[in-house]
Amino acid sequence: MRRMTLTTAAAALLVPLAVACGSEGGVSVASQPPVTGIDWTVDSVTVDGTTHRAPARAHVKIEDGRAAGSFGCNQFSATAQITDDRIRLSHARTTRMACDNARMTFERALARTLTAGPLTMKGEDGKLTLTADGGDRVQLSRA
Repeated sequence: MRRMTLTTAAAALLVPLAVACGSEGGVSVASQPPVTGIDWTVDSVTVDGTTHRAPARAHVKIEDGRAAGSFGCNQFSATAQITDDRIRLSHARTTRMACDNARMTFERALARTLTAGPLTMKGEDGKLTLTADGGDRVQLSRA
């Protein structure tokens, strides 16, 4: 019984290491930083080559198949589907408060970019970039 317990314990320690190393030709699990369960501050959105700085309250959290946060004025929630290095937000719902023109312009750009289709995720050093197929992107930082 003791030998079985030691073997099981050794296997339990080695499996996560093998997964973290990845496999030849595949994407290493360790290469993609965690995205879910983190409070992300929205730094900016770039649409058609123009970067718009985010209002101070813009943020998002992705967890349990959902995304929720603030566009800077209005709150939102959406379904979040993550596959490999891609995320798709759909079925978005938002409050409908009116804010100043600058915030509303930012909100429209951010909402369009986040829900336009699948976004490629690239994270490094507490930063996350979500990039649409057309090149529009959202820059986020760990809160």
